[in-house]
Amino acid sequence: MKRFHVHIHVQDLQASIAFYSRLFSAQPARIETDYAKWMLEDPRVNFAISTRGSKPGLDHLGFQVDSAEELVEMKAAAQNADMAVLDEGETTCCYARSDKHWITDPQGVAWEQFHTLGDIPVFNEASQPASGAACCAPTQPTAAACCAPNTVATVGCCGPATSSKSSCC
Repeated sequence: MKRFHVHIHVQDLQASIAFYSRLFSAQPARIETDYAKWMLEDPRVNFAISTRGSKPGLDHLGFQVDSAEELVEMKAAAQNADMAVLDEGETTCCYARSDKHWITDPQGVAWEQFHTLGDIPVFNEASQPASGAACCAPTQPTAAACCAPNTVATVGCCGPATSSKSSCC
């Protein structure tokens, strides 16, 4: 079963935790000095906030799956639809170890598809980027790169990757 994932950058973590706790009528499942996450069942959503972004607002959307098999199915569907796929494989981010890949919609919104393998005590085990950006979401390709076949490249702080398929044409 899939769980919808939303990650939003916030300026004031404590005020945002208070707001979303009231909105969801639930306390976060995890709180760190720069991050909070709710694992809601109704609606089934993994909702995360952090202070790591360059500006407040939507960072990325995604789907968290319960099994490696589901993740393989989602990746195959993206590849069959000629979407550019940034495959990170097993990686760490947002206080978790996950197997994941990314796609980008035509508007440049990053979509993460991942299977969580376990928790870790730090935001990311890799070195943090100097910009302070969230480690996870890839940089959005420009429109020119997006629509030129065989040139789609995205770079996240977890490392560069290139795909031979266009994500928006």
